[in-house]
Amino acid sequence: MTEERMNMSAPEDGSEDFAALLAEHDAVADRVHPGQKVTGTIIEISGDSVFVNIGIKIDGVMDRKDILDADGKETLAVGDTIELYVTGVSSQEIRLSRSMGGSGMAALEEARDAAVPVDGRVVATCKGGYTVEVLGKTAFCPGSQMDAVSVADAESMVGRTLQFLVLRVENRGRNIVVSRRALLDRERQENLEKVLAELNVGDTVEGRITRTAPFGAFMELAPGVEGMIHLSELSWSRVGAADEAVSVGDSVRAKLLSVSKDDKGRVRISLSRKQAEGDPWADVADKVVAGSVMEGKVVRTAPFGAFVELAPGIEGLVHISELSWTKRVHKAEDVVNVGDVVNVKVKEVNADARRISLSLRDAEGDPWQDAATRFAAGTVVTGTVESRAQFGLFVNLAPGITGLLPAGVIKGCKNAAELNKLDKGDSVTLTVQNLDTAARRISLAPEGYKGAPAREDHSWKQHASTNTSSSAGGLNIMAQALQKAMQNKR
Repeated sequence: MTEERMNMSAPEDGSEDFAALLAEHDAVADRVHPGQKVTGTIIEISGDSVFVNIGIKIDGVMDRKDILDADGKETLAVGDTIELYVTGVSSQEIRLSRSMGGSGMAALEEARDAAVPVDGRVVATCKGGYTVEVLGKTAFCPGSQMDAVSVADAESMVGRTLQFLVLRVENRGRNIVVSRRALLDRERQENLEKVLAELNVGDTVEGRITRTAPFGAFMELAPGVEGMIHLSELSWSRVGAADEAVSVGDSVRAKLLSVSKDDKGRVRISLSRKQAEGDPWADVADKVVAGSVMEGKVVRTAPFGAFVELAPGIEGLVHISELSWTKRVHKAEDVVNVGDVVNVKVKEVNADARRISLSLRDAEGDPWQDAATRFAAGTVVTGTVESRAQFGLFVNLAPGITGLLPAGVIKGCKNAAELNKLDKGDSVTLTVQNLDTAARRISLAPEGYKGAPAREDHSWKQHASTNTSSSAGGLNIMAQALQKAMQNKR
């Protein structure tokens, strides 16, 4: 030990100030105790000793052999940080070690009394637990004391060298009981106290996902210290299971929501991954722009339409009237299913109300956009009978475009008998008699028909109402109310 490190203050008359020494010893004893795990920095390597600064007035000392590898080479150097256990405390030094060394009864009893870990090799399984070699003796580790959680495959532990606490030494060493779980629990408690001392509610922490459960995922904040991220706090997107948002081993950031104790006194740490990421609606205006076409995923359906997720936590509603140009939609599932990836056009964004109106059919394009060119008066067209009514035949000419062959026209033409035999699905060739793109109406007649154009039939209004009900304006009042209620429920 260096002269500076050995120099203890003493009175000028040469008598030892025992009161000062006692006070100094008591102060050190309040800071560290045998069995405690400490972190320090190597400040000197001299002879067979390594001196370590552990943050108090007196330096710690460990044997140099603790930092040598199998070839006798030093594995650490001055300035390196190391974790050690306190094996002894006095007013002059603090003895440190990576684990209790030596052999025989004296070493076992010292390890037990000081609560310092010992290295042990699991040599076999036995009834109720494991046989472990520690400090030259054979010890028993109960199965429940091998780990903090139940070991699924006991044989997988055989051959491993681990650290244990000596719980019991009886009958001159014939009954030695060790526990690894007690050591893990002690280290967990120390780490927990450190975590709780450093963190406050609202802080953002980083950690690793260690396991998942039906109700969420567990994140390791420090060795043995876990916090729980509830399913509802894993993502701004809707998730049905934790593995939809995270996987074991993932490094994630989370916000500390609360620290509490359950009925058994166990500390529970609640975390939120989504809150650490920030509210996705805060900059929705930059992400979702009215008039743009975006790709999204159908996350759920309702009687009035389908909800599409455009980005994590940002959903919009495709009203049932905005699902298709090409067919009558009675329910959203007629067109889309949950999980479908679709293109939608953004019709309206209301960031304050957190509501976005979308259109699936507009993203696909309006089939009537070029109808004036494709179906000009006099054009011969071939279509498929869509339905028959008392006022005539509705004929589908193209996806989303239906024309009417009025009953009065059928009655006045030469091949009325043939036309009256047509049924749903039959093909028929006709001539466009009239086109009204604003009203989305096409009147048809048989080829060569010379009669006057049919008078406007109010049945067109009925057909158009059934086919494109509530197409204008996106969300109707009822849809808005229902959507708002569902958002409030979330």
